[in-house]
Amino acid sequence: MAFGGVFVIVGLILAWSSISLLQDARRTEGTVVGIEWRGGEIRTSGKSRHRDEPAAYPVVEFATSDGVRRTFHSSTGSNPPSYEQGEHVEVLYRADSPQDAKINGFLSLWLLPLIFGGIGLFITAVGAVIAIVRRRLRAQPAR
Repeated sequence: MAFGGVFVIVGLILAWSSISLLQDARRTEGTVVGIEWRGGEIRTSGKSRHRDEPAAYPVVEFATSDGVRRTFHSSTGSNPPSYEQGEHVEVLYRADSPQDAKINGFLSLWLLPLIFGGIGLFITAVGAVIAIVRRRLRAQPAR
């Protein structure tokens, strides 16, 4: 259960980071200037080989409030691509660290908190069920 708790805590920290960004960030319009495909490597495990599907990561250009043009590579990719080259997106960035900008989208803001939180809740629930069953078995009188 402790292992699951760690995942839940990480999920909460990541969620807090997204909430904080939404509250404090400056918003501007950006343009997807490219799509970077990552992955697609051949993986070998034992006797089997399989190819990972590549994911499309948008490359976004935007201007900060002082007019400086910036480009960032999104840390969230998908297949099929969530964005197309030339598409306009809302960009969130902090004035003190515009290099850490994010697309204002569900995947960019909430994917990692949901994954970590969901896995953590699942592991914690399984651990709790196992603990309850073990206690009940110990509490039963021997026949």
